Amino acid sequence: MFSFSTEVTSSQIISDNPLFQRTLKAYTLIAEKIYGDVLEIGCGEGYGLDFINKNANSVTVIDKSKSVLEKIKRKHPKTIVLNQKIPPLNNLKDNSFDIVISFQVIEHIKDATLFIKEIHRVLKPNGKAYITTPNSKKTIARNPWHHKEYNYTEINNLIKNNFVNYSINGIQGNKKTDVYYLKNKQSVERLLRLDVFKIQYKIPATLLKIPYELINRMNRNKLLKKNTSLVNSITLEDYSLTEYSKDTLDFFCIMKKKSN
Repeated sequence: MFSFSTEVTSSQIISDNPLFQRTLKAYTLIAEKIYGDVLEIGCGEGYGLDFINKNANSVTVIDKSKSVLEKIKRKHPKTIVLNQKIPPLNNLKDNSFDIVISFQVIEHIKDATLFIKEIHRVLKPNGKAYITTPNSKKTIARNPWHHKEYNYTEINNLIKNNFVNYSINGIQGNKKTDVYYLKNKQSVERLLRLDVFKIQYKIPATLLKIPYELINRMNRNKLLKKNTSLVNSITLEDYSLTEYSKDTLDFFCIMKKKSN
């Protein structure tokens, strides 16, 4: 059993289902585009590897959690696992990978410019990188695990400094997921009314992590209890890839490295 905070979406916790399906959607979008040597940065519990391994020649994963990587290695013994905090991408040669994947990671990175630069460095010529990150316009409350969340202009400026050929689209939901989002927003906003002095924005992130974790888990469990059918019924089909709009939940970015 994997043990995660609410920040790392779990496939095994029922109350996480709406977010799990949303995160998993990104893997389904790239599954048939996988080939050659693949690097995944920030693999979490590794549920994306079932999609990645299908068409890859080799798979390398990086994560800061040693225990997670040990479990992944047992389940996927051919996978190369690297335990490191990034950036930089240590011990990885230039022009090494056909595909780089990093879903829901860049918002955790302090030096995002170096992170994108490193992705470009390790990609082979004509290689592609796929990254997702939450749309800051849809954020309900401060997340202490996120160093920075991006709007469209910010993520575009970050990418264009290293890639000429790229696209930024959006993963969004439907009426069903909109109902869940609204119920979650209303529930969180009721809790935030107690924070009269906006302390969440004034204290260091490290001090906010424990109360955030407790309240977030409590909130998800409450949403599950009151909306069991809704939470359980959300599937991959309730999320889709579209052009960026006000309804974008996550940016879905594709970056291609130029040929030599």
